[in-house]
Amino acid sequence: MKVFAIGDIVGRTGRRAVRELLPQIIKTEKVDFVIANAENAAGGFGLTEGVMEELLDYGIDILTMGNHTWDNKEIFDFIDESDKIIRPYNYPKGTPGVGIQTIEKDEFTLGVINLIGRVYIGNYLSPFRSLDKAIQELKEQVNAIIVDFHAEATAEKEALGWYSDGRVSVLVGTHTHIQTADDRILPEGTAYITDLGLTGAVNSILGMNIDEPLERFLTQMPNRFKVAKGDTKLSGLIIEIDDKTAKAISVKRIARVYTVD
Repeated sequence: MKVFAIGDIVGRTGRRAVRELLPQIIKTEKVDFVIANAENAAGGFGLTEGVMEELLDYGIDILTMGNHTWDNKEIFDFIDESDKIIRPYNYPKGTPGVGIQTIEKDEFTLGVINLIGRVYIGNYLSPFRSLDKAIQELKEQVNAIIVDFHAEATAEKEALGWYSDGRVSVLVGTHTHIQTADDRILPEGTAYITDLGLTGAVNSILGMNIDEPLERFLTQMPNRFKVAKGDTKLSGLIIEIDDKTAKAISVKRIARVYTVD
């Protein structure tokens, strides 16, 4: 069984990369499940129902979120209605939406967990204790589990990776938009990468137009970031999972570029 986890999709440019590159990757790599982080997919901040449907039409099965979950207020209109989007599981009780979901294909059920970090991001419930609880909820329902850990600090991501080793099939990091070169299978069979990387404009600062972030660094004055245009890339990780043991067999980092004529 193969799962393709796609890094943070940023705006229209990132969605173009998914549209142009994902179908061929699914075909050539024989991918069974696709998950993607979509918290920046609508204009760089948040998600709309239209953008959600667009990404699902391109072949994504589940969309995960993060610290920008609530940036576009339209999400309150559909997050409780759709079983294709999850927000971090370790938000407080009463938060709209859910943090875990399952997908079934060919009699194989994949559980998906979304968690958010606390270091440099916010005062959320512990992702470690929340992972324990989420695994308990899912383990009798699924054949394998994948976790999207949306976090800033690499140490926190690595720590949760080791904490999850042997208890989930895959733990991938998102949020920093820079693909890391540490993809591997941990000793007890959990596939891991600190960050899946950016799905968005190649010539950008984390998917955003270069001028505005640069101006903010130079002047420390607030301004509004704009999604960058031009050549775009799709970043992520393909993980092969043993159908019987739920352990990861192989990992393959993906960083494909689509050149705009």
